[in-house]
Amino acid sequence: MARNLDAKCRQCRREGEKLFLKGEKCFTDKCAIERRSYAPGQHGQKNVRISDYGRQLREKQKIRRTYGVLERQFRKTYQEASRRKGVTGEMLLQLLERRLDSVAYRMGFGASRTEARQVVRHNAILVNGRRVNIPSYVVQPGDVIEVAQGAKEQLRIKGAAQAAEGRGFPEWIEVDVKALKGTFKAAPQRAELPPTINESLVIELYSK
Repeated sequence: MARNLDAKCRQCRREGEKLFLKGEKCFTDKCAIERRSYAPGQHGQKNVRISDYGRQLREKQKIRRTYGVLERQFRKTYQEASRRKGVTGEMLLQLLERRLDSVAYRMGFGASRTEARQVVRHNAILVNGRRVNIPSYVVQPGDVIEVAQGAKEQLRIKGAAQAAEGRGFPEWIEVDVKALKGTFKAAPQRAELPPTINESLVIELYSK
């Protein structure tokens, strides 16, 4: 399985904002963005003019890194979004949010999307009572997502769920933290997703 092995904090610094790739560390003053908000590398602190293409490319990279998908996966997701009725950019973000690893992360079954993906890969997630270990599995409205019985005692999962409960869950999911079980109520609307994402730049990039 192909993976992005770049250092997580370097990815955030490259994009100039928190992508929440390191779990609880991102919510502390140890976050790399809090300490060094400029891009990594020898020329990271230089002011460089960026072209329209450069802005489009950086936005695509930011979204890819946020959701932890590789270029080929991202392009396939975009193609699927473009075939659906509705605004392509919103469809793209909805499909990314409906990935099982992303839903598991939103429900607090992992401190980060990377950890949630690992939990899925290790056969620790049930969808409607059936074990699913494919991170890219697309969750449907009404699906019940649950941590498998054998994994419910894992301290990292319990800790991640409690931390997520403290921050509050999105409106489009419903979670029972004690039971480590949740329901995906509906695909999120654009207003419910991060305003720092500018998906229109990605549409411009792929429309060329």
